[in-house]
Amino acid sequence: MPVIDAWMQHPTVRHQNHEMLESLRRWTGLGLLEEPLPVRATVEAMDAAGVEIALSSAWYGPQGPLISNDEVAGFVAGSNGRLRGVAGVDLTRPVRAVRELRRAVDDLGFVALRLVPWLWQLPPTDRLYYPLYAACVDLGIPFCTQVGHTGPLRPSETGRPIPYIDQIALDFPELTIVCGHIGYPWTTEMIAVADKHVNVYIDTSAYTVERYPRELAEYLRGRGRRKVLFGSNYPMITPAHALEHLDELQLDDEARELFLSGNARRVFDL
Repeated sequence: MPVIDAWMQHPTVRHQNHEMLESLRRWTGLGLLEEPLPVRATVEAMDAAGVEIALSSAWYGPQGPLISNDEVAGFVAGSNGRLRGVAGVDLTRPVRAVRELRRAVDDLGFVALRLVPWLWQLPPTDRLYYPLYAACVDLGIPFCTQVGHTGPLRPSETGRPIPYIDQIALDFPELTIVCGHIGYPWTTEMIAVADKHVNVYIDTSAYTVERYPRELAEYLRGRGRRKVLFGSNYPMITPAHALEHLDELQLDDEARELFLSGNARRVFDL
């Protein structure tokens, strides 16, 4: 059964070696990069888990891009059709950010925008995000963000599903919102928000199957089967490792297909 990885990044040296990711390197055993990682290494990691397509994201923060949109475009071009680009922008320059998002979608063919609120230490209801939400609706692309606690050494408050994701979905009912990292320890809140809003989804990035909270596993098997997308958070977790205990979820064929690829194919219009 084909797999689509909804949350990953092909890293640059300055991204993977950044000091804020030290805690993740400690947890995962991921080493520092001494030289740029070839795209073929990422494609090989995808092949090991049957990943057909992976959404490779840019990373923009207050100190500048750790992975720029143009670098992502280069990775996509070198992947033989296996990667799709997800844009990043400088949140503090809203007019320039909207123009850059439009360039990434219209010129580079990117399929979504991702902003990680803890990088900016601004909750996703801050006014600086709102021009970008309107642009995403206008461009017909999803907005991807992080929910739950922050593994890197930054505050976690910005990852609360309630009130932040709930409020965005109320303000922009046409906006498709994909919430990565399952929302732990507020997973029940995240499920409630996904149930409430037709265009809100959850992806499982940064968690292996054996670490899914019970309520998320039950949601996947039942009413949430069209609401949850697989994500790995590669290179911190490889897709093969993330899916190692997939059978233990006891998904029926429909739920399994939707989780592994069907939902992502529909949500990102792949």
